[in-house]
Amino acid sequence: MASYDVDQAAGLRRMLERPVPRLFTFFSVLGEEEKSAMLINLAASLSQASHSVLLIDGGVASSGLLTRIGLRHDVATLQEVAQKERPLREAMRMLPEGFSMARIARRTVPPASHPQAGQLAAIFDTLIEQAEITLVNGVLAEDHSFPVPTMEMGEIVIQVSTTASSIKSAYVLLKSLTDKIGRRPFSLIVNDATDAEAQTVYANMAQAASRYLAAQLNFLGAIPADDHIRRACGQGRAVMDVFPFAGATLAFHRLAKRFVEQDAARSAYGMATDGASLGV
Repeated sequence: MASYDVDQAAGLRRMLERPVPRLFTFFSVLGEEEKSAMLINLAASLSQASHSVLLIDGGVASSGLLTRIGLRHDVATLQEVAQKERPLREAMRMLPEGFSMARIARRTVPPASHPQAGQLAAIFDTLIEQAEITLVNGVLAEDHSFPVPTMEMGEIVIQVSTTASSIKSAYVLLKSLTDKIGRRPFSLIVNDATDAEAQTVYANMAQAASRYLAAQLNFLGAIPADDHIRRACGQGRAVMDVFPFAGATLAFHRLAKRFVEQDAARSAYGMATDGASLGV
């Protein structure tokens, strides 16, 4: 009996010491190349910092995220697992960069009304509980629903650049998301920008979001215009693995650090419980 009590106490301590899973769903107004590069390099940076990372691809394009890091397009999907067509072990891949990867669907993004929506959601929730940080390449279904309801509970990040057209598109996207899931914090990453340029974009968007949408917008960081990113992605590798001293590498390491700051109180999947998000 004493041994059982000790084992039970030790197990409870391990549960309490385990980091609360964090879920980030990313939307972008930029091209697939910029979004994929950002997600791959961020996942690699977080992994290098000794975090357990899962990257889930919500896209269905044959030239999308999986292809860019050298995975075959016929890798099993979570939707196929939910339909009992493939086992879960065939849907998970551990990459040399140190993070694992899965894919939601192959041909079309499944809507919330899909017959296997419940099974898909259960599989998704099980996977993100096993990782410290989950990054999702967010893509909405044709009915503008999230493929998995849990994605709405996590932190939502919008990728934008410094161009006027990009900023306008990001605001439209922000309004659409706010109309769908209500008032809540969102976070911003600015591509092809210095820190000063990114801060200017953020300040302008945050002011508009607060005034017209009653939405809180938080700043995560900037990704500089650096050809090392494109050259590394052309090799199917993360920029820090190929060019460890490049400006982009340092920027991704800074960005990864912001993602794991624990200054704000959060609920189970990273949603702030006190109106703050990401400690910023």
